[in-house]
Amino acid sequence: MVAATVFEFDDFKLDCDRFELYRAGRAVKLERKPMELLVLLATRNGNLVTRAEIAERLWGRDVFVDTEHGINTAVRKIREVLNDDPVQSRFVQTVTGKGYRFAAPVFEVRSSSADASRLPPTGVDGPGATEMREASSPANVVPEAAAAKPADAPIAVADEVSRRSRLRYWLVAAAVAAFLAVGISLGARGLRDRALNRAAVRKISSLAVLPLDNLSGDPGQNYFADGMTDELTTMLAKNSTLRVVSRTSVMQYKGARRPLPEIARELGVDGILEGSVERTGDKVHMTIQLIQGPSDTHIWAESYDRDANDVVSLPREAAQTIARKLNSAVVEQAAQRYVSPEAHDAYLRGRYLWFAGKNEEAAKYFRQATELQPDYAPGWAGLSTYYGQGAGGELYPKDAIAKEVETATKAVELDDSFPWAHLSLGAAMFFNWDWARGEQEISRAIELDPNLAEAYHFRSKMLSAFGRNEEAIEAEKKAMELDPFERPFGMGLTYIWARQYEAAINEARLRLETRPEDVTLHWILWEAYRRKGADKEAAQELEKLLLLQGLESSAAGVRHKFERGGYKAVVLGQLDYYKKLSEKKYVSPLESAKYEAQLGRREETLALLEEGYQHHDPELLWIQNDPAYDFLHGDERYRSLIRRIGLPPVY
Repeated sequence: MVAATVFEFDDFKLDCDRFELYRAGRAVKLERKPMELLVLLATRNGNLVTRAEIAERLWGRDVFVDTEHGINTAVRKIREVLNDDPVQSRFVQTVTGKGYRFAAPVFEVRSSSADASRLPPTGVDGPGATEMREASSPANVVPEAAAAKPADAPIAVADEVSRRSRLRYWLVAAAVAAFLAVGISLGARGLRDRALNRAAVRKISSLAVLPLDNLSGDPGQNYFADGMTDELTTMLAKNSTLRVVSRTSVMQYKGARRPLPEIARELGVDGILEGSVERTGDKVHMTIQLIQGPSDTHIWAESYDRDANDVVSLPREAAQTIARKLNSAVVEQAAQRYVSPEAHDAYLRGRYLWFAGKNEEAAKYFRQATELQPDYAPGWAGLSTYYGQGAGGELYPKDAIAKEVETATKAVELDDSFPWAHLSLGAAMFFNWDWARGEQEISRAIELDPNLAEAYHFRSKMLSAFGRNEEAIEAEKKAMELDPFERPFGMGLTYIWARQYEAAINEARLRLETRPEDVTLHWILWEAYRRKGADKEAAQELEKLLLLQGLESSAAGVRHKFERGGYKAVVLGQLDYYKKLSEKKYVSPLESAKYEAQLGRREETLALLEEGYQHHDPELLWIQNDPAYDFLHGDERYRSLIRRIGLPPVY
C-alpha cells in the first residue's frame, strides 16, 4: 500500500496527500500555493527553507511569475489561517535575508492509503492515533525512509507533489507562450497589462496603506517600519488623486492577520497596499504589493533596495510609481531638498513616540532632528506639536505657547508646502489668541491636504470656542468622515461643548462598543453626565475612568465618597487631589477652577480663572461652554476676563 503522510502541530492536522488542513475539528480553507508552501515547511523538521528553494519548488525554473510577490502572499495567507504573528511567530518564522523555518513541533503520522481515507476529518484523534504519533516522534522510532535522508530533506510525498506541481506549471507556461506568440503584434507590455487585469486597476480610486511588517528581527526597528508606512501614506495623498486612508485608521490593523477583503470593507477602500521593510546595518529592503481589496486580486508588486543615505526618497518614489500605475498621478512637485538620513531617522523616532503618547521622549528626537539639520521643516513642526501638547498639560503654558509659535513659524518658513507645518502654526496662533492668523493657517493646511482630518478637528475646536456650535459640529463630522480613528472622542467632545449632552452620550456609547476600554471615551461620558447634572452616572464613569488608568484606590475612593456624601463629596475629593498634585509639579489652575465652580464658590473660582489668564492657559478658551461657570455670567469680573481673551460673549 502507498504510505500517506499526516502532520500534526498545535491543534492543526495537515494531510499532505489530500492537501487538506484541519483545526480543532473543522476544515480550514487554504489556497493551493500557500498549501504547497506549508507542506514544504512542515516536512523540513524546523530547518531553514530559502526563498530560492521555495520559488523553485512551487513554480519551477524559468516560469514567468513574480515569485517575490508570490512567496510573500503565500506566507501571509498561511499566517492568516494559523493566526500567526510575524514578529513573535509560533509557526512560520522569518529568517532575515534568507527564508523561513517552521518553528512549532511537528508530529508525523504515517498510515496506509486505506487507513488514511479513514482519518477523522474533524481533527479529533481516532483509536490508536496517539500511539501512532508517539511512535513517530523523534524521541521514539524514526521511519527507515526518513532516516536514510539528510535531516532537512523533504519526505517523498512532498517531492511528488512538487514534481506534479512543476509539470503543471510548465504546461501552463507553454500555453502562455503560445498565447504570447499569437498576439505578439500587441507587444509584450500590452499583454502583460492584460495579464495584470487593467480593468481592475482602473477601479481603484481609494487606498489604504497597511502597516509595513518589520522584518529586521529587531523590535527596536518598529519605529522605522511605522515611519515608512506614515511617509508612504503621506506621499500617496500628495502625489495622487486617490483618497488615501489616514495613518491612524490603518494602524489598528498592525499585526492583525485578517482577510484583506474584510479590511478593505471596514475601511471603505477598493485598494490595499501592503508590504514589509527590513533594515540591516546601512541597507534597507522594502517590498510592497498592490491588491484590489474586494477580490484580493494582485495588481502590482515591487521590491526596493537602498542604502541608508538614499532611504529618504524611497516613499516618494514608490508613491509616484503607484499613482502612475493607477492613472491617478498629479503633476510632480518641485525637486525635493536634501534631507540628512540621521535627521530623518530622528524625526521618525519622534513621530513614533509622539503617536504613542510619549510627548517628552518625542521632544528629544525632534530636537535632535533640528540640530542635525537646521533647515529640516518636519523636525521643527514636530517640535511645535510637542510644545502645543505640553501647553495643555505638563508645561507652563505661556512659555510653551511662545515656543510653539516660534518653532511652527520656522517650519513654515522652511517649507511652505508642508501641511503639518501650517496646522502646527494655526494651532499655535489660536492658543496665542490670534484668531485671524490661526484660522488662516488652518485653512492653508486644508488647502494643501484636503484629507487632513486633524485640520478639520482643530477648526471644529476653534468654532466651538467662538460659540459657532453648528459649524463646529459640521467640521468635526468632516474630520470623523476622513478619519474615524484619529480622534474617536472628537464628535462627543464637540457635542459636549455645544451642550448637546444626550447626543454626546449616545456618540460615546456607540464608540465604546468597539473600544470598551478607551479612556478618553469614558472621560467624555463623565463630562457629559457631570454637565447634564446626572450625578450618579457621572460618579460611576469617573470610577471606571480611574480603574482603566490603573488607579484602583482612587476609584474606590470615588465610590466611597459618593455613597457617603453624594457628588459634592466626589468634587471635594477631586479638588483636594489637584491641590496636592500642584505642590509637586505644574498643574493648570483651570483644573481646580472647574471644581470650585461646581461648588458655587465665586471668589475662589474667579481668582483661579484670573491666574489661568496670567498663565495664558489654553483651557480658558472653552469656559463659556461649561455650565459650571454660568453662575458667573452676571459678574463684571468674569465679563472683563472674556473681553480680554477676545472671545465673543455667549451670556
